[in-house]
Amino acid sequence: MAGRFEGLSDLEWKLFEDIFPNEPKKRGKGMPHAPYRHVLNSMLYILITGCRWCDLPRGNVWASKSSSHRWLKRWRSDGTFEYIQGRVLAMPAAGYTYPGKGGGEEVAYGGKGKGVLIHTLTEGSGMPLANCTTPANGNE
Repeated sequence: MAGRFEGLSDLEWKLFEDIFPNEPKKRGKGMPHAPYRHVLNSMLYILITGCRWCDLPRGNVWASKSSSHRWLKRWRSDGTFEYIQGRVLAMPAAGYTYPGKGGGEEVAYGGKGKGVLIHTLTEGSGMPLANCTTPANGNE
């Protein structure tokens, strides 16, 4: 399911800032170096929304599709991408809630299966810890 992403906040960027070397002032001839924050924004946009490279948004917080793809290949080969991935997976997911269909306090969240609701308790990274089933009609 596609998500929504509008770029890293200043606080979120501080979690990744130390991974990258200082950006060079001038690269020489050609286009200026794309800021790492813009490149990471673009990669996260692709991963979160599931869009194609050619559908990356344009603006002052995004890198171009060619620059983003070039950095992705470089970071995959030198291990930087796996380091970023590890840092993301190490973040606690506390505070993130996903509302069920219809919302409200009385809604039983979970997937339906043969007349029962199946509730799954997960840890911060999404790994299942326990399942609980209740009758779909609310009677116990």
